[in-house]
Amino acid sequence: MNRARLAGTISITYVWVAMIACGGVLVETALLYPNIFRDPPTSLAESMAFFQVVGPGHIFRPLGMATTLTAVLAAITLWRRPRARWWFVASLITLLAGEFVFSALYFWPRNTIMFTEGLAVHSAEFLRQTADEFVFGHYFRIAFTIVTAALAFTGLLRFQRGRDVA
Repeated sequence: MNRARLAGTISITYVWVAMIACGGVLVETALLYPNIFRDPPTSLAESMAFFQVVGPGHIFRPLGMATTLTAVLAAITLWRRPRARWWFVASLITLLAGEFVFSALYFWPRNTIMFTEGLAVHSAEFLRQTADEFVFGHYFRIAFTIVTAALAFTGLLRFQRGRDVA
């Protein structure tokens, strides 16, 4: 497999994974969040009971790792193609800043408060406030996810338009 074909395959794979991750976040927002956050702390406890077998973390952690891995590979394989490189690098930066750093600093502590400590440690009012903060922050995560996927897709288009047609 020549370098151009390898770069094309990896970049298509990254765009595909980034689009799936984006769609997953949007579906989670539309289908799960209204149920999880409808009446905290009661709805938080109900959602923990519901997610006994598989929860969002079981899907989004491996998907996040796959997205990051394919983003890094795409940036590496496209490094010699400046038309596409910076779009993929920008996508990787938004992915890391929005999905990893923002999640670690903002969402993980709130997840611990709502789903690990819960009413045993915190008041109902504090859990409601934490749930509201989580939902508010989630809109930024949606924006980061959309921007990540859009940058990757733009990079793919730039790569494809710069290729020699054989």
